[in-house]
Amino acid sequence: MATAQLTASSISARSLASFEGLRPSNAKFASVSLVSRRSFRGLVVKAATTVAPKYTSIKPLGDRVLVKINTVEEKSTGGILLPTTAQTKPQGGEVVAVGEGKTIGKTKVGISVQTGAEVVYSKYAGTEVEFNGTKHLILKDDDIVGILETDNIKDLKPLNDRVLIKVAEAEQKTAGGLLLTEASKEKPSIGEVIAVGPGTVDEEGNKKPLSISKGSTVLYSKYAGNDFKSKDGSEYIALRASDVIAILS
Repeated sequence: MATAQLTASSISARSLASFEGLRPSNAKFASVSLVSRRSFRGLVVKAATTVAPKYTSIKPLGDRVLVKINTVEEKSTGGILLPTTAQTKPQGGEVVAVGEGKTIGKTKVGISVQTGAEVVYSKYAGTEVEFNGTKHLILKDDDIVGILETDNIKDLKPLNDRVLIKVAEAEQKTAGGLLLTEASKEKPSIGEVIAVGPGTVDEEGNKKPLSISKGSTVLYSKYAGNDFKSKDGSEYIALRASDVIAILS
């Protein structure tokens, strides 16, 4: 059975008579004004919430942390100016305020970082706010991946249940000996554990060490964690211990 697709713009009182079984009507249809797409080109959606100048401080509550976001790199290592689309979104900043912590069972658990620490956090975590002309992020303590005291990701100190893994290099050839192009190389899910966090907190508020140790070669979930690249081009990934699915030997 054939079907016909009707739109609001294709139906009018005059055209109703052309349909079998329908009688022409004197009903009037209100005209609808459609806004051109061009009028939206200048529309900018601002993600960050701007804090008015009358407020002089922000105090995070509970297990939340206030981080001053590092500025986006505007130039490449060769000095070439990068367009906005090519600039890497920062995933790090300085802790400027911390909450009072949280209570698990009958135990009070404090924040794992202190004011002044340089941290790396999950890519899509937290709420962005603009305060005193600078972008900040309010996020939970658990969303902080680790502490980074240098400018090289290989020196990351994971927090809580996170582990830092150096990703194994992708295979350069197929089983038949053919060289693979960069686009056709499959991203490996195997790597060496470089550093581990102190562990999780159980229901009684006690630290539970991770079962993964530094130096182990592991297999991890393919789409888990946060990817980073070090200065020497090596690839690293920081993920939760629960995303490690096997130890290889």
